[in-house]
Amino acid sequence: MVYAVLAETGAQQRRVRDLPSRVVVYLLLAAALFADLGYGQVWARMIAGLGGHGGLPVAFPTAGALAQARRRVGTAPLRALFDLVRGPAAGVSMQGVRWQGRLVWEVSDGLCKT
Repeated sequence: MVYAVLAETGAQQRRVRDLPSRVVVYLLLAAALFADLGYGQVWARMIAGLGGHGGLPVAFPTAGALAQARRRVGTAPLRALFDLVRGPAAGVSMQGVRWQGRLVWEVSDGLCKT
């Protein structure tokens, strides 16, 4: 899905970079999970376990480079990704979408059959 939204929004990088656009999208998704951390700390958590003893080559960008990469990618890919994964909005008059005054929703992997 990330590749698709990057292509759809024209946000794919045009040259080889240490921080490809798809990695920046993953960084932003991880940053949402670790909202109390800065980009540098989120990056450290993302790459933990990848490098070292014959592991994958890993970039070590500065916090400023991470912020610049975020600006380069922009908001359109994340908006498009959200549009892909969100379900239809429940209307106010729809029956059965609330339980004890709270909106009921489901996150699915798309593999479940109804």
